Order: sequence, then C-alpha cells, then structure tokens
Amino acid sequence: MATDLWMPAPVCLIENSKGQLTVNQEAMQVLATMTQPVVVVAIVGLYRTGKSYLMNKLAGQKSGFSLGSTVQSHTKGIWMWCVPHPKKPNHTLLLLDTEGLGDVEKGDNKNDGWIFALAVLLSSTLVYNSMGTINQQAMDQLHYVTELTERVRVKYSPSTAEKEDSTHFVNFFPDFVWTVRDFTLELKINGQPITSDEYLEKALKLKEGTSDEVHMFNLPRQCIHQFFPKKKCFIFAPPTYGKKLAQLEKLHDSELEADFVEQTENFCSYILQYSRVKTVQGGITVNGPRLENLILIYVEAITSGDMPCIENAVLTLAQIENSAAVQRALTHYEEMMNKRVQFPTETLQELLDIHAICEKEAIEVFIKDSFKDVDQKFQNELASQLEAKRDAFCNQNLNESAQRCRALLQDISRPLEEGVKQGFFSKPGGYGLFLQKKQELIEKYKEQPRKGVQAEETLQEYLKSKEDVAKMIEQTDQALTAKEKEIAAERMRAQDAEAAARQLEEMQKRHQEVQEQKKKSHLDNVKEVPARVEAEVNRWRKRVRKLF
Repeated sequence: MATDLWMPAPVCLIENSKGQLTVNQEAMQVLATMTQPVVVVAIVGLYRTGKSYLMNKLAGQKSGFSLGSTVQSHTKGIWMWCVPHPKKPNHTLLLLDTEGLGDVEKGDNKNDGWIFALAVLLSSTLVYNSMGTINQQAMDQLHYVTELTERVRVKYSPSTAEKEDSTHFVNFFPDFVWTVRDFTLELKINGQPITSDEYLEKALKLKEGTSDEVHMFNLPRQCIHQFFPKKKCFIFAPPTYGKKLAQLEKLHDSELEADFVEQTENFCSYILQYSRVKTVQGGITVNGPRLENLILIYVEAITSGDMPCIENAVLTLAQIENSAAVQRALTHYEEMMNKRVQFPTETLQELLDIHAICEKEAIEVFIKDSFKDVDQKFQNELASQLEAKRDAFCNQNLNESAQRCRALLQDISRPLEEGVKQGFFSKPGGYGLFLQKKQELIEKYKEQPRKGVQAEETLQEYLKSKEDVAKMIEQTDQALTAKEKEIAAERMRAQDAEAAARQLEEMQKRHQEVQEQKKKSHLDNVKEVPARVEAEVNRWRKRVRKLF
C-alpha cells in the first residue's frame, strides 16, 4: 500500500447498532487497497479498562482510538487502524479496537459474544485487557472464551447440535496476550519474585476434583489452555493518579509513572516483534482483500443466524480469490494477445505461437494470485476459458483476414468489373480477353502482403462468384464468333460466286473474241481465195508454156 494511503485515523470496521452487526463500506474500501501481508492485533476486554490507549501506543500515536473521559463507553463495534509495521518492512500493522464488553448502557449483551468471537477469528494476536488482578472474577468475566465452541466451528457439520472437539481450535486461533492494568501487587510467590508469565500460569492452574464448583473454576482456564497454547502476560502499574487520568492521551511520558511507561514499552516491543502475520488454514498469508472477504463471510454468517465456520470461510475465500484470479489471468491473456497479435496473421501457427506464450503468462498470474485450488478446479476452468478465448481470437483472425482479402479484391477487381459492366468483353474473342484480365487480377492479388489465413479461400470464393459472368461472356463470345464465321462464310461464298461470274464472263468474252477472230480470219481467207486461185492459174499457165 502506498504511503499516501496509510490511514491517518481509525475507522469503524464493524458497526454494532441496535443489536445488529454491519460492515462499514469505507473500511472495506481501505482493506481492498492493502496488498501487503497484515499483522492483525485485536484487543478485547471490559469497557473503560484502557484498551484504546494501548492500541494508540502500538500505532505510535498518542491519540487515534477514542479513549473517552467518563464512565461512558466510546467504542461501539470494532474499529480499525492500519499503519506501516515498524518492525516488518512491506507489512501492514492492522489494529482492531473492540467495544467494551459488559457495557451496562447496551442493556442487551448478546452481541458481546459475537464481538469477542470476531476478534478471535480476525486476529493473529488477541490481547485481553483486564483490571486489577487475575482472580476468579476476572476469569468469570472471560466467559466469552468458554462460549467460543458454541459460536464458532472449525469444520462444517450438518448437525449444529454436534459439539466440536475444542482441540481443533488451537490450529486456527491467535496468540493470546493478557494485559493486567492498574496492578498494584508485588509479583512474588512465597517471597520469591516471579515473572508476569509465571503469574499468568499460576492463575490458569487447574484445580483437582470433579464437583460442579471445580468444573466451573476450571472451565475458562481449560479453554484458554486448549484454544491458546501460546500465552503471554503483561502487568501495568497505574499510569498516574487523580484527575490526570482523564487526560491520559495528552500527558507526556515524563508525566506518567516510570513503571507504567516501561511496561507499556515492553508490551509494544513484544507485540511488534512477535505478532505473526495473519494466516488461514493451510498457512495462507492474509492481506487486506483477503481479510475483507473473511470479515464479510463471518459477519454474514452471524447476521443470518448461523455459526461462522473456519473451514467454510477458507473454502469460500478460496472460491472468491480463485474466481478473481481466473478473471485477472483472463484479462492479462486478452491484454497481451491484443498487444502482440497483428491481425490478420499470415498463418494459423503464428497466432497459436503467440497464444502459447500468453497462455503461459496467464497461468502464472493465476498461480501467483490463487490458493487452495482443490483438485485444480479453477485452473482447469481457466484452461477451458483460455481455450475458448483462443478460439475466439482464431475466429477474429479468420474474419479480419476475410475482410482484408475482400477489400483487396474489391479494389483490384474494379477495372475488371467496370469492363464487364461496360460490355468490353461482349465481342468475339472477349472471353479470352476476360480470362487474361482475370489472371492478371489473381497475380496482383497474390502479390499483396498480410492477407492472412483466408487469402486462398477468399480468392476462390470471389472467383466462384464470377463463374456465371465468365460463362455468360464465354457464351456471348461463342455466339458472336459463330455469327461472325457465318458472315465470313457467306462473304466468301459471295466472293467465290462473284469470282466465278467474272471468270465465266471472262471465258465468254474470250470465246466471243475467239469466234470473232475466227470469223475475221474466215472473211480474210474468203477475200484472198480469188487472188490465190488467179495466181495459181497464172502459175500453172507459166508451167504449161514452159513445157511446150
């Protein structure tokens, strides 16, 4: 707990109003902030016996807990004061001052037993404060000890009537310190000096016998022996005399009796040096939040008419703490995953590797904050929830990959889509051109980085969505190509016919020319015949003349 969070003054922890015990939320908020181990010292005793003075001294202050200056009891319920432990670094000294037992103003003392029981349950050191001497009257006033077995259980039993073995309590109860105020006798037995501890042991010595009187004498002593094996006693001389007592908190040590000052110092030194850290069953160290939960569990049991059960309280505390530890571990896992994962990951294994690291850290957080996880129930629950969160991150990875890939395809395919819309491919050969553009789109898409695990599936999904468009373009291409071929064939036939006609015409023209040439030649021949005949005749006449 940070220095600025130390409590400047006590606050009421458990209010006792009109016979009802209620938890003060302000005090709970203070406890919730204290992560350090706590050493809890509680003081109980009759009202107006100077309990608050000793607690203020333990806090290193002259004032704090209300001392009062009259016979009226000032402390109602249980008050709490948290200060840095002067002997144990990084520990908190938590002081509990209880209302005076046997306050005549309350009329009904039924809550005294519960105040005493709570002081026992919550403390690691219990201080019982009395006046004068340890005599039978002082023992009778400590009847609250004998009632503990009727108010507190160590183990849960379905039968509330079943009396629990009182020896079980010794493992869970605090150390016991008896402070005797205004002690004026000499510490001697048979003229020999004794220590205050020896004085206590003598006062707690049992009588032999079986009578009711002996039983009643021994009962509180037996309970103290059984419940509190570690006992210590301090005696205090009167601090001062007369009217000064009413201003005790204002007096300097030099104004008090020297013996009282020394005895107070010895008491404080012992408490600060030997008081243990508060623990629960299994040796689990208690800090502020754990003490907060214990208080809530015990007070709820009391107010509901049940008996506080130490074993149940620890199990409930374990459930509360372990549930909170599971949540802290899950929160840590989510924070680390969100910090380390850049969605979408290129591969699933990349995500699973990061998950494994974060999962390990989360389990370490749980183990650090948990205790008494019987059969690893909560750790298994954590593992199950981590698995679910891993699956959720995998699904997120899939979704983000798919979203990125769809966005990429939407951007890359815009020219292709626009071409389809404008009928660019609705022509002979358009299908081949469409396939070419589609292949260019695929290659450009595959070049894009960090598409993630859905890259191929999203691409195939897109291509599948374009199958109908591709089929339509192919059919259009085929139809247009067939028509074009028919037109070309018709054109070719026309051209062939035209060529044949020209050839026929040429042939006819050549034939006509031949005929005309023949005709001309014939006419020419006809014209030359008489001349040739006449020439022949003349030639023959000449030959005949020569012969004759």
